Amino acid sequence: MALSRAQLSWPHGAASSGESTRLLPQASRLVELPYSSSSDDDDGGSLAGDMDLPTAKQDPGVWCSGPPKLNTFSQCVRYLAFLWNLLFLLLGLLTLAVGVWGLLAKGSLRGERLAPLGSDPMLLFVLAGLGASTVSLAGCLGALRSSRCLLRFFVGAVLAFVGLEVLGGLLLLAMRHRLRDALRDALLLCVLRYQEEPDLRFLVDEVQRSLRCCGLSSYRDWETNPYFNCSAPGAQACSVPASCCLDPWQNGTVANAQCAFGVLRLGDAAAGTVVHLGGCVAQLGAWLRGQAGGIVASAAVLVLVEAAGVLMALKMLGDIAPVGARD
Repeated sequence: MALSRAQLSWPHGAASSGESTRLLPQASRLVELPYSSSSDDDDGGSLAGDMDLPTAKQDPGVWCSGPPKLNTFSQCVRYLAFLWNLLFLLLGLLTLAVGVWGLLAKGSLRGERLAPLGSDPMLLFVLAGLGASTVSLAGCLGALRSSRCLLRFFVGAVLAFVGLEVLGGLLLLAMRHRLRDALRDALLLCVLRYQEEPDLRFLVDEVQRSLRCCGLSSYRDWETNPYFNCSAPGAQACSVPASCCLDPWQNGTVANAQCAFGVLRLGDAAAGTVVHLGGCVAQLGAWLRGQAGGIVASAAVLVLVEAAGVLMALKMLGDIAPVGARD
């Protein structure tokens, strides 16, 4: 019984230091029981989180809002739009290169200022090439990166081009009677600046050689040119361009640049054996009337091609729209 009292009294401080040292781990375990319980709770919470993890993995939108997976048709539209814009980008860059090369060849870019737009067709090539390449580049990058901003810019620019083309066609149709006068003024400008503008000289020579004509109304119109009238100094006085000649070749192989020298001094009968007497305005008007069907068909094809590009861009915008709505 005394031993029992001693054992019962030991927890209150009667035990030796060795016995208390051996029993400390038991006390520590008793103290750590609440911590162990909380650890078990944490493990249980982590297990519950692990059980919920597959559910989260089933919905990637919980973690990120990436672009949705496109079906086969949408992928084909995307790649086709990229190739479509790449083709027109190359054509636009080619047109821009031709325009810049023409300006460099004439030395216009090295001058103090550019020539007026109406008297320098190379500027038209530069502007057309720059506009086409810019819009096509936006379409390429928009299709490649699925950029809504670039695709919207592309759609707006193409619709603006279509609107300008339709407006120009309606104006030409409404003012077709004044077109002849405008064409005559343009040809008169070409005649006056024949020696000053190499590209205008090339254009006039091609028109006169192809349509077998000379001047505006007749070959006598070249008297208005300061280098060809009879009062001008030099060997070209009283002459017309070599492209007016019936046979501009010497021995059938070499171009004869002097075949029309002194023609303006001759009468009509004698001049008719050397150069074409008829003007180019009537010939060009007849050619345009004959090509009206081809011109309308070409304009329709151009509008259809532009409409196809717009439809492809709108389809890609529709595929990207759910991402923007979810964001």
